[in-house]
Amino acid sequence: MLFPTATFAIFFLIVLPLSWLAMPKPARWRPFILIASYVFYSWWDWRFIFLLAGCTVWNQVLAVRIHRATTKQQKKLLLWVALAGNLGVLGYFKYYDFFIDSSQSMASIVGLDLPLSLKTIILPVGISFYTFMAISYVVDTYRGDFVPTTLEKFAVYLSFFPHLVAGPIVRPGELIPQLDGPRNPRRVDTSRAFYLIATGLFKKVVIANYLASNIVDQVFGAPGQHSSLEILIGIYAYAVQIYADFSGYTDIAIGLALLLGFAFPQNFDSPYAAVSIQDFWRRWHMTLSRFLRDYLYIPLGGSRRGKIITYRNLMLTMLIGGLWHGAGWTFVAWGAIHGVALVVEHRRRERPGYVEPPDTRRRRIISRLITFNIVCVAWVFFRSDSFATASDMLTGLFTGWGEPSPLVTWGVVLAIAVGIGSQYLPARVPYAIMARFGRLPVVGQAVVLAFALMLTNALGPDGVAPFIYFRF
Repeated sequence: MLFPTATFAIFFLIVLPLSWLAMPKPARWRPFILIASYVFYSWWDWRFIFLLAGCTVWNQVLAVRIHRATTKQQKKLLLWVALAGNLGVLGYFKYYDFFIDSSQSMASIVGLDLPLSLKTIILPVGISFYTFMAISYVVDTYRGDFVPTTLEKFAVYLSFFPHLVAGPIVRPGELIPQLDGPRNPRRVDTSRAFYLIATGLFKKVVIANYLASNIVDQVFGAPGQHSSLEILIGIYAYAVQIYADFSGYTDIAIGLALLLGFAFPQNFDSPYAAVSIQDFWRRWHMTLSRFLRDYLYIPLGGSRRGKIITYRNLMLTMLIGGLWHGAGWTFVAWGAIHGVALVVEHRRRERPGYVEPPDTRRRRIISRLITFNIVCVAWVFFRSDSFATASDMLTGLFTGWGEPSPLVTWGVVLAIAVGIGSQYLPARVPYAIMARFGRLPVVGQAVVLAFALMLTNALGPDGVAPFIYFRF
């Protein structure tokens, strides 16, 4: 069930008023929203609701056991059991075929034949996201940062449909406390919710889908058949596509949660305005960045154990982050590029006598251009289905200048300019728009929203492609 579809619209039009009726009484609202979330998740494949339920029971039982354990050794053992279960399920569904294929390829290099077979396992939608949320629950319990809640509340936390299939990755301390008290539907921030949903739909349905269908898919599908200009614009177009697609989904998810009375953390903050790769990761997929920082980088030692260990930790974090995004070596290469860039930035700042240059307009422009293009080179590997395709893309940047470029249209250039330029708007602009929208009478808000949806529908292509991050 995709957000920008008639099916989801009908589903939400049923769920929203019933949710508002039940909101003042949490004991009634929680089982209702739990059932609604499982219906939402079962729309793809009803069999995977048992996987979600099993993940819920597994982590709740172990979190409670960890909390009640009397010794540190017992707590640590139970934590490792919980992590092994979560990572084992994730590894089986997401990486089994990848590891079998990689093992066979490596064995063939030394003349061995491994009798292992591929299974073509169907990947459950959203498993990477709700597995990470489950891990944060048991780890926070182990650290003493969170006291386990009831099974019912934890089940709602893990399955709440706005974030279920593609995030954001919400910490237990951010959502579970919101499940306790009665909520007043009259105090829902509808103006911000409608703004986020409308802009999210526009980014996904218009910007992302337009760029995908008009240049990105063709260029990455057959880079050898396109000019250098088409490849360059195609790479920039994909950078905008994945941002518009994923941040659009996040905006819709946050807006839907707001309508239901709940606040989610911010997940994007103008990432293409970043002045360094470190700054980029403070702005891109922020809930994943902090998860990797708090549950991987810092436990590995962070930057507390010397330069070499710091560089190792940065590389391991980004390599694992790349592998989390997809079961393929191209994703590992994407993570490696970011890891190397982070190490280089870290080493530059640690040079003896290093002084941070003055923050001038010229320096910001140069830093942003360098950062954006490093990110775009990494996106080539992220989007390519093989190293051969990535190699053809990068080689084609230098070998086909002056050739016809019919895919580089004014519409494509405008979509890229809007996608990037919107990230340079002052932060006060969207808040001012939301404030003005909120001051309109109900009828006025309905007219503006209806016009925005009609415009999105008119400008968008036929049909809606799945969100990119659904397969991660």
